[in-house]
Amino acid sequence: MPSSPISLPGSAPCRLEWRPSRWQVAAHILFALLMPWVATASALPTAAQWPLGLAAAAGTAVQGWRHARRRPLTFVIPAGDAPAQVDGLAVDALALQDRGPLLQLSWRCNGRYHARLFWPDTLPPTRRRELRLAIRGRSIPCSPP
Repeated sequence: MPSSPISLPGSAPCRLEWRPSRWQVAAHILFALLMPWVATASALPTAAQWPLGLAAAAGTAVQGWRHARRRPLTFVIPAGDAPAQVDGLAVDALALQDRGPLLQLSWRCNGRYHARLFWPDTLPPTRRRELRLAIRGRSIPCSPP
């Protein structure tokens, strides 16, 4: 019977690209279409229902447009203690939150926190697993006292 393969302690870096989700843009469009109806179904004064509903629809549509226009980001998560990179810049405090079908990857760069949401249409299941394993394989930094 052949022996099992020897596993190596390190692994290859995880490289992936984030791009805006078409599902999220579609959700923004749907919500923008529903906003006037929601405003008319609320307890707002009658004179304010349509203006506020249209303003909410416009705001939601602008958010969807901004999301659709975001530039793609490239993530490199190396194995070990090397810092992760986002578009070639080293980042700190890389964290992954699993939100059911969504994954939120957050990091700190130049003193500011950033986050990106990976929808199922932007990250297939095999890449989701690779990202989870890459984050789990990193050493947990010690916070200063």
